[in-house]
Amino acid sequence: MFDQIDQWAFTHDQGARAQKLFAAVVLAALDDAIADDKKYGNGEEAIARWARSRDGREVLMCAGIDPNERVVEGMKTFVRKGIRTSVALSREEQERRAEAA
Repeated sequence: MFDQIDQWAFTHDQGARAQKLFAAVVLAALDDAIADDKKYGNGEEAIARWARSRDGREVLMCAGIDPNERVVEGMKTFVRKGIRTSVALSREEQERRAEAA
């Protein structure tokens, strides 16, 4: 009986790790688009094109994100702000935004 429970737990944990891996790919794509936006000025179009592509939709779904137009617009807005994902997800940035609001 414990073998079945251990197998279920391992499988579930493995799926969660895979989802986190694909989420990291999405964050890397956002960082690349921000870099392209600063360098070439086409970051918003690049992230929108990627998110609407077959590969982009597949990665978003594997990351647990519904690849709809609202998500694409949110990603474009994030790129427009120009704040890298590591900074945007940091505690200091969240505290700074809370103080500003």
